[in-house]
Formats: sequence, C-alpha cells, structure tokens
Amino acid sequence: MTEDEPFEPVPEKSESFGAETPVTGKSKMQAAWSADDGESESSAQVASMSQGQIFEQIYRPWEGTLNPRWMRNWAILRHHLLGIFKKGHRPWNIPTRLFIFFVVIASMTDVAMALLFGMIGDTTLYDFWGVNRDNLYAHVMGFFPRNILYYPIVAALLVGGMISEDRSHGTSAMYFSRPINRFDYAAMKFLSVGLILFFIINGTLAIYYFVDILVMGKGWAWIIDTFPMFLATFVCGIILSFTYTSIGLSLSSVSRGRFFPAIGLIAILMGTKAMAAIIDSLFDKSLLYVISPYDAVAHVCQALIGTEMTYDHPWVWSLISVVVINGLALYLLANRVSSLEVTRE
Repeated sequence: MTEDEPFEPVPEKSESFGAETPVTGKSKMQAAWSADDGESESSAQVASMSQGQIFEQIYRPWEGTLNPRWMRNWAILRHHLLGIFKKGHRPWNIPTRLFIFFVVIASMTDVAMALLFGMIGDTTLYDFWGVNRDNLYAHVMGFFPRNILYYPIVAALLVGGMISEDRSHGTSAMYFSRPINRFDYAAMKFLSVGLILFFIINGTLAIYYFVDILVMGKGWAWIIDTFPMFLATFVCGIILSFTYTSIGLSLSSVSRGRFFPAIGLIAILMGTKAMAAIIDSLFDKSLLYVISPYDAVAHVCQALIGTEMTYDHPWVWSLISVVVINGLALYLLANRVSSLEVTRE
C-alpha cells in the first residue's frame, strides 16, 4: 500500500445466530411476526440485533460514610413533627392544624377558670376548678369533651395516612432504599403520633398544675401533697397516648387510605364504650368495660390517682385488658410493617 492510496478499513466479522455479517458501525434491527387466523398457536420471531455493541453494567455499592442511626431516625421524626408548624416537611392539611390548635386551647379552659376565680377570690368556684385529685383525673380522662371529642379525633387525624399512604403511594421505597430498618421505621412513626398526643395531653396538664403553683403562690406543703397525684396523672396521660397511638397505627398499617384508619379508631373507642354502657345499664354488669380501650385505661387511671371508682370489677382486670389491647395492636403493626413492600402496592 502506498501513501497515495486511500485507507479502507476491512470489515470485521461477527456472528449473529450462526451467520457471519460484517460490522460496519451501523446497527439494524429486523423483526418478523407471523400469526394465523387464531385456529392454531401464534408464533413470533424475536427481534435480532445484527450489528451493535453490548455494554456491561456492573453494580458498585457506595462506600462512603453513612450518617449515624439516630440522625436517620431523627430525619423521619422531624419530617412528621415539624410539618405541623412549618413547610418543607410532612404536608399536614389546614383542618388538621386548626383542630390541633383548637384542642390545645380548649384543653386549657380549666387553667383559665382556676386563674379567674383565684384572682377574684371566690374560694367556692376556685375549689371547683382548682387543682385537686378529681380535677387532675378529669383533665386527662374527662369523658366530655376531652375523651369523646378532642383526643380521639386528634389521634384519628394523625394516624389516618401515617402508614397507609406509604403503602398506596410507594413512599416506603424511599425509606427502605436508605439504610433504615423496619423497626426504626415503625418506631419513628409511632413516636411521631405519640409525641403529638403527649404534648397535647400532658403538656396542658403540666401548664394546669404549675401555673396554679406560680399564680396562687402555693407553698411547699401543698406541693408535697399534690405532686404524687400529678405524677400519677402524668403516667395516665402517657398510657392514654400510647394506647390510642398503637390502635390507630395498627389500623393504618392494614389500610391503603386515610378514611378507614380514622373512622376505625373512633368506632373502636366509642363503639366499645357504648356497647359496654348498654350492657351495664341492662344487666348491671360492668365487666364488659374491659373490651373498651377508653374504659380500661380510665379504670386503671382511677386506681393510680386514687380517685373514686366508677366500675364494679377489679381494676387489675382492666390493667390486663390494656396490656392485651396494646399487645395485639403492636403485633399487628409489626406484622404488617415487616411485610411492607419496597414498591408501590
């Protein structure tokens, strides 16, 4: 070959389905389909790539430094908690935010009444609204309006789409594509709902107690007498928040929408209470109250605080009922979360 002669590349050979074809740098795909009238089995010839290049893809895991476990869990927790106050987190809707704000204000009505009559000097009305054993119990477990309107509806609004929307929208894939295990996922969801209820119930309880001390000028003798009652009521608030959260999230884990968990939680709390009240009024038997989460918790709290009992059966039975109800709810939650898919269901 001389320098004046043009260079012509020699086409290489490649084998495609046993036939040798030259590689010219161009790709061509041929497909042929054939089918009869449907009397016999249809057949199709798979498209064959006569020329082209096959790229090899190799998965290489990321070897960087991961954030610590507590930071990943905190990211889930603040995603739900801060969404109530600011944007950029879980988008809680306006009705939910307004109702939570209303419940916080309405839960402090006894604080305002105690301060009002304490400043006026009316001891009779102050004793009716002031801090005592019965009022501390009523602040947390009052049947109307707190525990029939405020707390169940707040819990229903919170748990409505907490897990169910992750199942329906495939959001779980975003969680489990990160180094987040299922226990942390369920625990942070549980803690998010439980903390909001805790701040509403126990936060207003603490304000009710300590404002009375500061404004009314209570002495150390009064604090020593009432502080054990306050601690017992505080524990009751934790039990109430824990029970409502466990039942609500267990319902959310078996659903794919917001409606069923919310309505189901209210139906369980109010339906079992109404059924037990009907049986009690007809047959004068309060034993059926053990199937009501509200009444079981209320009976245990009456024993802890030391207020007057409104149930005839032993309070230990109600304690066993609270443990069983929470145990079943947590088992259902754990079972459903363990089967949660990483793709949209």
